[in-house]
Amino acid sequence: MTNNHDRVVTRGLRGVAAAETKISFVDPLGALYYLGYNIDALVERVCYEEVVYLLLYGKLPSKNQLDALKLQLVAEMNLPEAVINSIKSFPLNSHPMEVLRTEISHLSMYDPDPDSTSEKVKIRRAIRLVAKVPTLVATLHRLRTKQQLVAPKEEAGLAENFLYLFRGQPADTEEKEAIDRFMTLHADHGFNASTFAARVAASTSSDMYSAVTCAVGTLKGPLHGGASEKVMYMLDDINTEEEVEDYIQGMLDDQKKIMGFGHRVYRTEDPRTKHLKEIAGNLCHRTKTMNLYNLCIRIERVVHEKKKIFPNVDFYAAVTLNALGVPFQFFTPFFASSRISGWTAHVIEQYKDAVLLRPSSSYVGKYGRPFIPIKKR
Repeated sequence: MTNNHDRVVTRGLRGVAAAETKISFVDPLGALYYLGYNIDALVERVCYEEVVYLLLYGKLPSKNQLDALKLQLVAEMNLPEAVINSIKSFPLNSHPMEVLRTEISHLSMYDPDPDSTSEKVKIRRAIRLVAKVPTLVATLHRLRTKQQLVAPKEEAGLAENFLYLFRGQPADTEEKEAIDRFMTLHADHGFNASTFAARVAASTSSDMYSAVTCAVGTLKGPLHGGASEKVMYMLDDINTEEEVEDYIQGMLDDQKKIMGFGHRVYRTEDPRTKHLKEIAGNLCHRTKTMNLYNLCIRIERVVHEKKKIFPNVDFYAAVTLNALGVPFQFFTPFFASSRISGWTAHVIEQYKDAVLLRPSSSYVGKYGRPFIPIKKR
């Protein structure tokens, strides 16, 4: 019998490189790169569609290429009527991520080239998902709040259209910039849990819709994308800045995780945090919710004093979405609507790698147990 106990187990696969990628790099020292571009060099200088193009094609687009992609994305934002009807049928208490997970799978039934595996079709399929996932989220919200569905505007970008489809009213300049930067900062982030789940599915040569469905199911977890929703529940629990220290100490005493803080990879501040902090501050100032922003600043200071950890992307992302009028339960779907560009890029890259991701395990169970017939058990 093979000696299985000699295998070294790396819990959580921490530090294990499962594959090579050119798409993004998460530097533990506090930097994030998309295809070699530092995120700090991209935010405020490119729109989300440029990031989509970069992730899918490996380069930043020309003006003509960007215009063509924008037109393609707007054209793909509409949903099949059957999908809209399916969304209407869900119980009102179902979480938006449950609906999103199901309807992404449902979309596969309406793919015009379901059996094609050509590179051109893979890119088209990715663009289709990048366009339709925000529409799924917006459609669910409009139907649940009994509001009329609106059509995307041809002259608007994807991020702006997303907010318009969701709220039913045009975004002003500052809101447009905020949602565009939010989506840019969430577009990709190395081999995070949801991206890895998508790549595992893709490594079996399963279709892109199945891989993305796996990613959405993984993102739903509170230790991954679901953290931003939990951040707002925490902020709701704290009434004043004076309560912060006792509240945080109580969580630490109870050995509870403080949502929105700490990161598996970064040893210092998450490079996306400073951008989202600025966005959140600007939005809170104009919406007269600076008390919430100041509460966040106080929490950040107290947590760092007590734990020496920094806020991650979820902390100020939650405040940003709240200031944009997005209900708590839709925070993670907004995350998914941004990360879909990275997921699809990784799926395509995994197809090219053409190797099954199949780790081993260290078996710690028993051997040679005697069988007992059912009548004697």
